[in-house]
Amino acid sequence: MARDSRRQVTDMIEEHTLLNEIRSWVEIESPTDCTAAVNHMMDRAQATARTGGLQSRRYPGTHGYGDHVLVHAPGDDLARPGILILSHLDTVHPPGTITHKLPFRVEGDLAYGPGIYDMKSGAVMALSALCSLVRREQSTPLPVRQLFVSDEEIGSISSRPLIEELARGARYALVTEPARPGGEIVTGRKGTARFTMQVTGRPAHAGTHHAQGQSAIKELARQILDLEAMTDYAQGITINVGLIQGGTGANVVPETAVAEIDMRMPDSATGLPTVNRILGATPHNPETQVTITGGINRPGYSKDAAITALFSHAAPLAGRYGIELRDVSSGGGSDGNFTAAMGVPTLDGLGPIGAGAHTLHEHIRIPSLMPRTLLFRDLLATLA
Repeated sequence: MARDSRRQVTDMIEEHTLLNEIRSWVEIESPTDCTAAVNHMMDRAQATARTGGLQSRRYPGTHGYGDHVLVHAPGDDLARPGILILSHLDTVHPPGTITHKLPFRVEGDLAYGPGIYDMKSGAVMALSALCSLVRREQSTPLPVRQLFVSDEEIGSISSRPLIEELARGARYALVTEPARPGGEIVTGRKGTARFTMQVTGRPAHAGTHHAQGQSAIKELARQILDLEAMTDYAQGITINVGLIQGGTGANVVPETAVAEIDMRMPDSATGLPTVNRILGATPHNPETQVTITGGINRPGYSKDAAITALFSHAAPLAGRYGIELRDVSSGGGSDGNFTAAMGVPTLDGLGPIGAGAHTLHEHIRIPSLMPRTLLFRDLLATLA
């Protein structure tokens, strides 16, 4: 890309404009399970795209989740293989976080807010890069499409079929998840599995008929110890029982108890034996019942020759903006797991540098916005 061309792009994408747009997105709270709120965020994405000269298509969500939006340049009939940008607009923070616990604010080089790091900033950065190309009427070697989904934080239950459909027509996938804290992008991710364990016992009055009861919580506690013991750091397998519920009162032997379980694995082949062990769990107390549902929901992937070539293309482009591009394999999952597993060369973690995802100190580093947006823009303009 010529030096004067880079100057023109810088003129069209300004840090304060970018940050103001990010703020407007962050202030629209959009937790996954609040469908109306997520759809409001999708409205905003469509409006921003329209102002930037892009067209959009909206896809109704399923399973009770919000809609999904695909934006693209005018005249793109989605027939040619192209570049698929993946962004999610759902967050984990409950409504009211922006007002009470994590208001948008700027402190020095840091900007704070719910979902600002994971991943509204990255979504805005990519969209701004694409809009800048369209405004300048600069064609790209490949058509570019950006997909905004509504349910990534809970496993992309609604959006996965759409992601995979669009990935079949993609030559590359670029994911706007945030960079790692050191600025590294992601070229490999662990696979994930999710399970729900339901235990049923027999209720009884805890004072007068304790011996007649069979505690679902007691059985679940024993199952949790079994589950956590399946963690195998040498194989890269971790099990986390992250949510438990059960019982109706302190004076009642509990009839029911439920646990939500997260599992990470380097790849499906490595993780499958443990998955089968979890699904095959049997009760310690034969007077209780244990039911497990779930399985692998994101396949793992590793940096292969095609991803290596894509990274090698990106590294010198990043160098133009003072970025020494480094890459890592991440234990977290993203929608890039789906595209990479389909054989689409995928670069992930192209969003801003920051920290605190899913916490009350979630923030981005403002100086990382412009260089990484211009890197995104150069990728769109040069990948062929």
